[in-house]
Amino acid sequence: MDRLCAQFGFKQHNSSMYNAVANGLAEAFNKTLCNLLKKVVSKSKRDWHEKIGEALWAYRTTHRTATQATPYFLVYGAVLLFESQIPSLHIVIQEGLTVEDNARLRLEELKALDEKRLEARQQLQCYQARMTRAFNKKVRSLSFQVGDLVLVVRRPITFTQRMENKFVSMWDGPYVVKEAYTNGAYKLVDKMACELVR
Repeated sequence: MDRLCAQFGFKQHNSSMYNAVANGLAEAFNKTLCNLLKKVVSKSKRDWHEKIGEALWAYRTTHRTATQATPYFLVYGAVLLFESQIPSLHIVIQEGLTVEDNARLRLEELKALDEKRLEARQQLQCYQARMTRAFNKKVRSLSFQVGDLVLVVRRPITFTQRMENKFVSMWDGPYVVKEAYTNGAYKLVDKMACELVR
């Protein structure tokens, strides 16, 4: 693996499943990438490696609501021109520029990129705050009393595509609440008064 990374100039970083810094970003992106690949691969699904470039292109050039920009713009500070946009006034004006003028304009664009990234970060924070408020409106805090009947989520929760698991209950129980602690934890017993061991 080290040789492969050195050959292609990759920097390898080890991470654990519960890396607080990554905060699930890799998993979230992989889910998005898989969804994009599902839309462009053939029925045999054997050509996914040939279509990954198209999927990444679509991801990088799609406007994001959270940042109000495309990922490509936030990295490179430029808007990609599509084939239908190529004969534009922007290109015609640039063709009349000298090399020095073009370099100066590009440097100005790059200096403005930091400001655009800061604006995108602020947009993202506002978007996340809106999402948090919307989520918190729907959340109800639940507390149980001694003697209540409750169901317990089966651990680990795994979702598979196999049909035999589709109709299996995700819950165990019912159990009876024997003790309620202040931190939101409960001691549960089944109806035969056997303590639940987890």
